[in-house]
Amino acid sequence: VQLQASGGGLVHSGGSLRLSCAASGAALNAYATGWLRKAPGKEREWLSIITRREGVTYYADAAKGRFTISRDNRRNTVYLQMDGLKPEDTAVYHCATMTYFRLVGGRLWVDDTEYEGRGTQVTVSS
Repeated sequence: VQLQASGGGLVHSGGSLRLSCAASGAALNAYATGWLRKAPGKEREWLSIITRREGVTYYADAAKGRFTISRDNRRNTVYLQMDGLKPEDTAVYHCATMTYFRLVGGRLWVDDTEYEGRGTQVTVSS
């Protein structure tokens, strides 16, 4: 499975972006798929996950209320709609599939990813 994230860019604080994660080689609805980000000097941070088949969504506190994950099975793409962006959201955003994850204490934890694509840069100016 190959994943390709796109949709990043430069936006002012309070603005919006919609990231896309297009898959090839397999159907994304057969995998739990999520979005994570990596900022310089910070740990990888999982933001949101959508489960396979039923498409149940989970959000870390950092994303709750501002970000929305969705999946279009016909386009084999998972999206992350990001609203109310803040300068601290500046990072490289990646999408990935995983088998196991857990939401504990407002954070998403993923032990290991199955497939992970190249990221897309999001820069939020103040």
